[in-house]
Amino acid sequence: MRNLRIVYMGTPEFAVAPLGSLLINGFDIAGVVTAPDKPAGRGRKTAVSPVKRYALSAMLPLSQPENLKSDEFISWLKKLDADIFVVVAFRMLPEIVWKVPELGTINLHASLLPQYRGAAPINHVIINGETVTGVTTFFIDDRIDTGKILQREEVQIFPCDNAGDLHDRLMKHGARLMVSTLAAVAENRAEPRPQSDFLLPGELLKTAPKIHPPDCIINWNGVPERIHRLIRGLSPSPSARFSIRNASSVRSVKVFESCPEFKEHDLTPGSIISDGRDYLKVSCKGGFINILNLQIEGRARMSTPEFLRGFRIAGYSAEVS
Repeated sequence: MRNLRIVYMGTPEFAVAPLGSLLINGFDIAGVVTAPDKPAGRGRKTAVSPVKRYALSAMLPLSQPENLKSDEFISWLKKLDADIFVVVAFRMLPEIVWKVPELGTINLHASLLPQYRGAAPINHVIINGETVTGVTTFFIDDRIDTGKILQREEVQIFPCDNAGDLHDRLMKHGARLMVSTLAAVAENRAEPRPQSDFLLPGELLKTAPKIHPPDCIINWNGVPERIHRLIRGLSPSPSARFSIRNASSVRSVKVFESCPEFKEHDLTPGSIISDGRDYLKVSCKGGFINILNLQIEGRARMSTPEFLRGFRIAGYSAEVS
């Protein structure tokens, strides 16, 4: 078995577990690349990435390049003399970077490629009502998420899962899969396959583009199941949201947890029904969405009963997109 020398690239929490698993399993991490520190939050305090925090705690060589094509960064990479690069939830790499190592650059993606290529696979599989997703390792090439597949592992999506739940489960599966993949590469038994091998005849590709603010707005003209999936797929972040309005004000509301109710009615979509104490639901096409956990602008996240104890909902209606 070849003792692979690895440069690891990643930024968010999702990328920490695979890095930790590689270290625990004895792989040689020659260096770590992560995003530059940046201001965050209301106080605009400097925030460091989860991968940076972990790399510093493990005393690993670290680089935070602003420009991935800079001579200084490319020189730093080449001096590490790595056999292979591993990328998990990082920026798109220029060819001048991913072609540096002899054995290529491997990426971990949070879907069963070739389905759900893109920046937000975890969100989109829930929003689209999938029951199975997974993790995939593949070699990076000159297009996004299209390279030859090394290994895949299926992961079930449960009816109660939100994006946060699925993120955490995929992170653990992805960490194991990356160790398995690199062991196969080290032992010269990896068999990369084109992504077309994993498509059924006539199967259409589904994409997972980045989630933008307009994508988070709840349309109360929709059906309960679709709205409920949107809420689950965006919870806890960036979160589905809508506005409530009365005669004098408009307030923005984020919804983190809901329960769909299928019932025919003659109410206008966006009508708010509440006893002012225990429950809050909004009418939509063919039913209602019971809101169980929410956050109104200027206040903390809370359960519906907590919210209703401090906010008089009577007289408000939900804006319809």
